[in-house]
Amino acid sequence: MTALQHLDAADLPAPLRFLAGGGEATRLILARDWSDHPLGAPEGWSDALKSSLSLVLNSPESMILAWGQGELTFFFNEAYFPLLGPRLPRAMGFPFREVWADAWAQAKPIIDDAFAGRSQRFINLPWKLDTDRGRADTWFSFSYSRVLDAQGDVAGLFILTNETTEQVLAAQEREAAVQRLRESEQHFRLMADAVPQIVWLTDADGNVEFFNKQWANYTGIDFDIATAAEVAATAVHPDDGPATMTAFDTARSTGTTFSVEHRIRAADGSYRWFLVRADPYRDPNSSRVIRWFGASIDIHDRRLAEAAQQESEARLRVLAESLEQQVVERTADRNRLWQLSTDIMLVADLDGRIEAVNPAWTRMLGWTEAELLGELIFAFIHPEDVDHTLAGAAGIAVGESYAKFENRYRHKDGSYRDIAWAAGPGDGKIIAVGRDATEEKARAVALSQAEEQLRQAQKMEAVGQLTGGLAHDFNNLLTGMMGNLELLQLRVARGRLDDLDRLINAAQGAGRRAASLTQRLLAFSRRQTLDPKPADVDRLIAGLDDMLRRTVGAGVEIDVVPSAGLWTANIDAGQLENAVLNLCINARDAMPDGGKIKIATDNAVVDERLGRELDLEPGQYVRVGVADTGTGMSVDTIRRAYEPFFTTKPIGQGTGLGLSMIYGFARQSGGQVRIQSELGRGTTVCIYLPRHHGVAETPAEEADRSPAESGAGQTVLIIDDEATIRHLVDEVLDELGYTVIGAADGAAGIKVLQSGARIELLITDVGLPGGMNGRQVADAARAIRPGLKVLFITGFAENAAVGNGHLEPGMELLTKPFSLEALTNKVAEMLRVKEFGAIG
Repeated sequence: MTALQHLDAADLPAPLRFLAGGGEATRLILARDWSDHPLGAPEGWSDALKSSLSLVLNSPESMILAWGQGELTFFFNEAYFPLLGPRLPRAMGFPFREVWADAWAQAKPIIDDAFAGRSQRFINLPWKLDTDRGRADTWFSFSYSRVLDAQGDVAGLFILTNETTEQVLAAQEREAAVQRLRESEQHFRLMADAVPQIVWLTDADGNVEFFNKQWANYTGIDFDIATAAEVAATAVHPDDGPATMTAFDTARSTGTTFSVEHRIRAADGSYRWFLVRADPYRDPNSSRVIRWFGASIDIHDRRLAEAAQQESEARLRVLAESLEQQVVERTADRNRLWQLSTDIMLVADLDGRIEAVNPAWTRMLGWTEAELLGELIFAFIHPEDVDHTLAGAAGIAVGESYAKFENRYRHKDGSYRDIAWAAGPGDGKIIAVGRDATEEKARAVALSQAEEQLRQAQKMEAVGQLTGGLAHDFNNLLTGMMGNLELLQLRVARGRLDDLDRLINAAQGAGRRAASLTQRLLAFSRRQTLDPKPADVDRLIAGLDDMLRRTVGAGVEIDVVPSAGLWTANIDAGQLENAVLNLCINARDAMPDGGKIKIATDNAVVDERLGRELDLEPGQYVRVGVADTGTGMSVDTIRRAYEPFFTTKPIGQGTGLGLSMIYGFARQSGGQVRIQSELGRGTTVCIYLPRHHGVAETPAEEADRSPAESGAGQTVLIIDDEATIRHLVDEVLDELGYTVIGAADGAAGIKVLQSGARIELLITDVGLPGGMNGRQVADAARAIRPGLKVLFITGFAENAAVGNGHLEPGMELLTKPFSLEALTNKVAEMLRVKEFGAIG
């Protein structure tokens, strides 16, 4: 049988002759198994389908026939093959929605309109065409129309496609050409306006189409469009006008250069002589003159110096010689610059092979011109800078320029010099000028080292200030504790037991103030132990309302403004409460005659720009603001406000740790603090806290953590290298009925856990001697006894020791110094919770 694409009706069985002329499309139809297809075998297809399909198969235009309103069986001819690309093998006879599944949502409304008799045509639609040559940008026009059977019912859909890529590309090229023409005209106008002479343009008949701005500047006449005769009558001296028109008419009739000298009237009424010259511009196809480009050069001073044409020609020769001399002089200047420049100059081909260097190379790097010419520049570059320089040369090869390109070049003596280049392309070459930046680099390094030394000195000054303030306050507190305890000891020894409570309370008060001072210092250093939980910030502040009003007194009004839909924050609620309380106390002290405090919350989105201003990662934050109407702060006070022990209050009325504690808490929580203030106009302090994507704990959930009162019969293991703490925990828990086992380090504690002793709770210090910290001990303990409950006690929490601030279920944290009540409540709370894992 002949090749399938040449089949005619005689080559096919009679029932299939309607497929003749379809070529490869007919092959796809014949090759398909139609036995289980809704249309059945091709021999039994309806006459309407056969005639419609025959029309499609034999058309040289790209066509689709989608048959049936339900499945819309997809048929197409050979001209449609390129549009299908990789879809081709699975397209013939398949449902439309499967062949073009990714475009079905777009096509379905159009098909529905066509079935309803609203045929549509789409012109020049862009199409990404998948072909064996890869994806190609093409454009097509489509038309959708329905096919009716003999009864007038809708039988299918006919789609005509026509590739219009060449037309679209041609239109784009025409548009680009028009745009280039516009840009060319704009460039011409800009260049023409930059010329100091009068420049003009006429059409072939002498109608003026353009004057540059020098014409209006000189004559005061602003022509839009005018004939040559009108220009001559308006601006040319009456004695010169006829000769000018005659010369121009002659030039136009002969197509030769127009040249004449005449006088043009200035805006003040005076006249000056001009040399007027115009050259014809011809149509490239027909050689017909279509425009005249002309210039009018002021030669008045020359005419005054020379009488007649001979003098004018002589003047022109002088002018030409002058221009030539300028070129010679400029060339000489350029050569002198090349020879005398202290900067090295280089011309190399785009591969980096040196073609020209100036003498500065010898002065700066020791290499002579003979040693450099023909060599690759990369051979003289420091090995670490070669890749960087190769990339720069590649950039110049594609048209890039560099205002400052730095690398190191080898001196002839083997040393290296830092060179800062200005480089770019020129006439297919690399053109570069380099400056020796070695000394500048050395100065920059020295400056950086000096700045680092200054920063170190400032750090030491800050440490000195911190330790001095800390020693002062702790000495006061230790004096209070030690003095009261010594007096207590003396009175007990003498049998005087009256008034002992006062001495005990005084010593305890000093101890609590020392603990508070330590907590503030840890907060400032961002080393405090936080207990973050999802919190409703508005509810926390509402819970402080009574305390805040009692603290600030009746003379200060407090206005709390919650925010609807405020986000949740994962924070240590107690620390936030302390921060708000401290800010309100500061605000009260700034308003000795009374005033108003406003506490407001809102949601804040920090973008990259605001993040740079706030020194904060971009993201979503809960913002808490405390504003007052007080005395305000100076710029210097704001700058020092977070320094430890810095205070503007009188001696004895403030530690200077309030704002530093708030700053440390915010930064440790992943947030920020910012102060806005003016003297005499109040202060606003805003705390930014990262948003928590979760639900805040409810009061009921917090109540569920209330401790149980009984723990008798349960065993606790305490590991702490400080014997006084072990004994204190032992005595306190023993009085409550607990059995307590003590260990001085992690190794001893592990041995207890490896024994058969029953242990319900492990209490361990975070910082332990012997090579194992508290977290390592806890992990080892849970490896021995899975699910063992662990209580960490610490006065200085290293994040790594407690799992980077994240405790596992069944682990809790208690910060030293702690009250006995806090210890017993925490132990009882942990032991009353049901086990979450087996305990050995």
